[in-house]
Order: sequence, then structure tokens, then C-alpha cells
Amino acid sequence: MTDAAIQLKILKRGAVDIFPEKTFDQKVREAVKHNKPLNVKYGVDPTAPDIHLGFTVGLRKLRQFQDLGHQAVLLIGDYTATIGDPSGRDSTRPALAHDRILENAESYIDQACKILDREKLKVVYNGSWFAQMEFSSVMKLAASMTVSRMLEREDFKKRYTGQIPISLHEFFYPLMQGYDSVAIAADIELGGTDQRFNIAVGRDLQHAHGQKLQAALLTPILPGLDGTRKMSKSLGNYIGINDSPADMFGKLMSIPDKLMSTYFELLTDMDMTKVNNWLDGSRHPREVKKILAADIVSQYYDAKAAAEAAREFDAVFSNKKIPRQMPEIIINEKKLWIVELLSRTGHAGSNSELRRLIKAGAVSINGEKLKDDKAELEIKNDMYIKIGKKGFYRIKTPKAP
Repeated sequence: MTDAAIQLKILKRGAVDIFPEKTFDQKVREAVKHNKPLNVKYGVDPTAPDIHLGFTVGLRKLRQFQDLGHQAVLLIGDYTATIGDPSGRDSTRPALAHDRILENAESYIDQACKILDREKLKVVYNGSWFAQMEFSSVMKLAASMTVSRMLEREDFKKRYTGQIPISLHEFFYPLMQGYDSVAIAADIELGGTDQRFNIAVGRDLQHAHGQKLQAALLTPILPGLDGTRKMSKSLGNYIGINDSPADMFGKLMSIPDKLMSTYFELLTDMDMTKVNNWLDGSRHPREVKKILAADIVSQYYDAKAAAEAAREFDAVFSNKKIPRQMPEIIINEKKLWIVELLSRTGHAGSNSELRRLIKAGAVSINGEKLKDDKAELEIKNDMYIKIGKKGFYRIKTPKAP
């Protein structure tokens, strides 16, 4: 195994909270000393089929553990997903059907393996133990936690004091996530900063079961394209890892300059001393952003695709040309309300946001700006839509039989 000091330097990059840090350090040193890989858990609830760059922060950290010789465990929360993680929520999540969750999980794993080494990855589903659990065992699990302890969690506390309903089953989510750590005897658990309480519950349950307690490594929540809110598909501020190279490159070029350091640190392996020197003024911010975009596109495609995406970006945004390739949207109707047409591109998260873009003159059809959010458009084959600075979409109509 790689020297412990080097491992700790690599693993702590981008971490904002490690607890207990002395335990974490000791676990890594002991693993190296005895050449015994750590069991490293990263749990995901497949509530959606697609992964964006926000999800990759934890996956990249898990890959680092893999590369350093440890056992990566991708825990698929097919049972916890039926509850939905209440972390940071101000309302109860709607339940998802188990069949839908399993379908999402297959897609999630395929995408995750663009980052992880599939041959060295252990994938487990928590339904494999929760589905077999008798009710007496569920009661025993519930007895290990008090209501007052649950209300120490900030979001539960806020909802309770604000008289916002908390469904009883939501209290089981931290217990189930914590029990996952018992089931796989986790040495290390990875998660975002919103998972601190849940991971601490895992330590409590491991103690109750006589296991060695896991340590936690927490990474920050990645801000989205708007630079303030967390990256989220529902907010429309995300970059999907299945986005085309051109779309991915263009979206990365649109991030606020203040996010560049965070994106370099969490989404690349580039030397931060060099990056910080660039950001301090040794290179123009636009050029630094191009380096960032090319690096990330190369991770999910290759250097050739990144170079082509960069050329496409320059042609479209520097020379004001129309991109040769655009996402194609098939429209069956002969006429359509402009907001409905835009919503089918998947570009923004809500009709109100689309109306705002139209009124701001940020939408054009075949090069002509539209400002009437009530307009009904005649649909023609090969017409193209531009939304904002980077959203190009080509409309296709069904071929005549």
C-alpha cells in the first residue's frame, strides 16, 4: 500500500469534516502497516436515474480509496429510498415504488462506474437485510434511539419547533442508514455535510453491536451553476455526467468565477498550488475556466472530445455561430404554447423560470428573440431554439408515413 502520510494527504483533499479525525488517521495508518484494506462505505439512494456532478464528489473520493488499495462499498439504499432522506427537508418526501427504485439503481451504477473501478467495487443493496428483518428486530432497532436524540438533528428540530409535521417513519431513516454500517462492518463512511447526523448514528449502532466504530469523511455540497444553491436537477442548475461533451463544456464555462477553486478541488485531481496561482492572476479567468472544463469533460469522455467541445464553444460563443450539433426534441403537435415547448427541452426547472427568460429576451427561435410568454408557435421541422447563452435545441417533427 501507498505510504500512510501520502494516503492521508490525498484523502483529506476537499474534506470539510473528518470525525473523529484521530480515529480516521489511525485507521489509515493501521491499514497500511498491516496491509489490510479498509471497508469504505458510500451510500446512495437511487431516487432518480441520472447522476450530476454534485453526486460525483463522493464517488471521486470513493475512487481515491480504491486507488489506494482499500475496499470500496457502494451501498444502494433500495429500502431507505422508499422513505427518502429527510436531511435538509422542510416536508415529508413522497414515497417511491420499489420497482422504480431498482430501475434507477441500475442506471446509477452504470454511471457511477464511469468514475469507480467496477472490478474492484463491491455493490450491496440494503434490501438484502431489511427485507429479511422481523418486526421484533425492527422494534429492537427503534429502541436504540430516543426521540430527544432525533430532535438534536437540525432539520427535525426546526420542523418540530415550527409545528411542521414529521412523519414517524422519517425517524427510521437515520436508523436504517446507521444499521447499514453495522451490516457491512464499515471502517469509514463517506458523505456530504448533510449526512453528519446519520453517520454519527451509524457509530452509535456499531457500538451497540460490539463493532469497532467507523470514522467519517464529509465533503461539501457542490454549488450549482447559479453559484449559490446546491446542484440539483429540480433547480435546473446541474451538469449531468451523461450530458454531451459540448453541453458539459458550455455549462462549465458558465459557472461564476468564484466557483472555480471549489470545482477544481472537488471535481479534478489538478495541483491546487498551481490552480491557485492561476486564480491569483497569472492567467486570465476565462482561460483557467477552459482548463477546468476540458479536464472534467475528459474524465467522462476523452481528451479528443474535450478539444472538440472547446472548439465548438469558441465557434458558438466567441464567433456567434450556431453549433453544428444540438440536442433534438421531437414535437408531435402542429402548434404549441412557447412555455410548453421550452419545458420539453428540459432546460429549466419551472414554467415561471421559463416565462422570466422569455420576458428578459433570453429566448430566440431561428435567431429571432421572443418576449411574448403567451405566444403559440407553429412547429416546423429543423427550427432551432436558443435559451440563454448556452442552450441550443433543434426541433424535429415526425416523418410522414
